[in-house]
Amino acid sequence: MTSLTIVMPVYNERETLRTALDRLLAVTMPVPTEVLVVDDGSTDGCTETIADLVDAGSVRLIVQDPNQGKGAALRRGITEATGDLLTVLDADLEYDPADFPALLQPILDGDAKVVYGARSYGGHAAYSFWFVLGNKMLALWASFLFDAWLTDIETCLKVAPTGMWRKIDLRSNGFGIEAELTGKLLAMNERIFEVPISYRARGREEGKKIQWTDGVAALWILARIRLRGK
Repeated sequence: MTSLTIVMPVYNERETLRTALDRLLAVTMPVPTEVLVVDDGSTDGCTETIADLVDAGSVRLIVQDPNQGKGAALRRGITEATGDLLTVLDADLEYDPADFPALLQPILDGDAKVVYGARSYGGHAAYSFWFVLGNKMLALWASFLFDAWLTDIETCLKVAPTGMWRKIDLRSNGFGIEAELTGKLLAMNERIFEVPISYRARGREEGKKIQWTDGVAALWILARIRLRGK
């Protein structure tokens, strides 16, 4: 595994997109890295803020129109990726791209094929009781269904070989793609290696989009994959 693609699905992130990319591009990666931004029908002109990065070749930009959901944007990125490994970074500044080298190391050392960045949910004003409890319940539910032990399945930072992302054949268009990916990996008997990462949750007033209904959908997606045995 000698190269990496980082897919960044984007929908109306004008306030944060440029900062997220500047932080990402400032990180020294252990392998050559392609940054692939998939704009999912944004209407706020957010991609105008990164036009110079695209022109310079630091970032590849793909535009989908109309908006189809995070899952659809990620699936497009998986199709377009050129790296041997693939991961995802949201544009909302919740995750620190400086964590990527630590996530890549177990794969580069041959100790793992799939690595997740596990959030610890330390003290932060944007965390709500139900947000944290919901994420922990989803991780426990996946662990129970597939006889594994995971602490965070909804994390954005997931690293795996690009060929594996494609083999899984993801179908979800929305946020359910996180649960679908984990369920299908575990159904394939892939053991997921977790590495602690930093995390700063943003609140509704800052534009957080995921809803409690996405959590309920994730529970059903995991159960359906387990029952089908796929």
